[in-house]
Amino acid sequence: MSWIREGELNLIEKISANILKAGPMPKHVAFIMDGNRRFARKKQMERQEGHMQGFNKLAETLRWCKHLNIQEVTVYAFSIENFKRSQNEVDGLMVLAKQKFEKLLEERENLEKHGVCIRVLGDLNMLPLDLQQLIAKAVVSTKTHNKCFLNVCFAYTSRYEITNAVREMAWGVEQGQIKASDVSEALLSECLYSNNSPNPDLLIRTSGEVRLSDFLLWQTSHSCLVFQSVLWPEYSFWNLCEAILQYQLNHTSIQKARDLHREHQAFVQLEADRACVAEHLQHHGNGKPADARRRQEALQHYATCREERIHDFLEALQNRRDSYYTDLLSDAVVA
Repeated sequence: MSWIREGELNLIEKISANILKAGPMPKHVAFIMDGNRRFARKKQMERQEGHMQGFNKLAETLRWCKHLNIQEVTVYAFSIENFKRSQNEVDGLMVLAKQKFEKLLEERENLEKHGVCIRVLGDLNMLPLDLQQLIAKAVVSTKTHNKCFLNVCFAYTSRYEITNAVREMAWGVEQGQIKASDVSEALLSECLYSNNSPNPDLLIRTSGEVRLSDFLLWQTSHSCLVFQSVLWPEYSFWNLCEAILQYQLNHTSIQKARDLHREHQAFVQLEADRACVAEHLQHHGNGKPADARRRQEALQHYATCREERIHDFLEALQNRRDSYYTDLLSDAVVA
């Protein structure tokens, strides 16, 4: 089954989509695609077939999102916690993932036509090497596409992602690229796997469960959360429309919360910069109090230097991540 489904919406779907698009639309939607195993039990089929049906529904959902002008989709494909399932099921999911990424690579022309950029978020070192190499090929071959984005969270949990971001910042301090005083909420966000994406506007979980299961905990603090009882393989266009409508009904309050948080972040950063400058002036001012003009000049200079340090650090971090994929592809060629 193809990752990219062609085809138009039917007339009623088109009319409904146009009505929805008259209001504020989410640009980034995240899905916890829950219910594949329950669907398999309900239909008396093998678990693996349930997971296959779940992938088919993802392809269909991406088509709906395209017609609704939703430019970015993030999906929870495989949690680190899923490794605790039976070995038989885990092995089956790895085989399915390998098949789907092989299929994706066969569709590179179609992905280029639609401008689809594939990103895979998680600790890929936990995966079999051949699957890592397929993922690397998919990511590298689509990295310049910029019309729409599909983020696949694989071998992922949010707490692991946040812990890894803290380790990345600690590495930057150890290397002398940033100072301990540069560490902030904003910098941590830039060190997450999802640093190239805006935070989701809308998060949808299917199957009736009403928890996030360690998915995008940091990124969804100001997102609309919608929990729907339908099993993922049975998800419909109308379920998606219902979720978007809930987002629209709550859009004003969500936007207000985001704006307030952004203002608070800026205030906290300004206060942190002022504290660093005050300490510096105290140690280098020969006991003389600095006048307002000197304090302001020192503050602007410090902020500029901090931004340059962080820019260089994030560039080095991105190079490290890019080299991981490059090394995987080099190993695949040698093999």
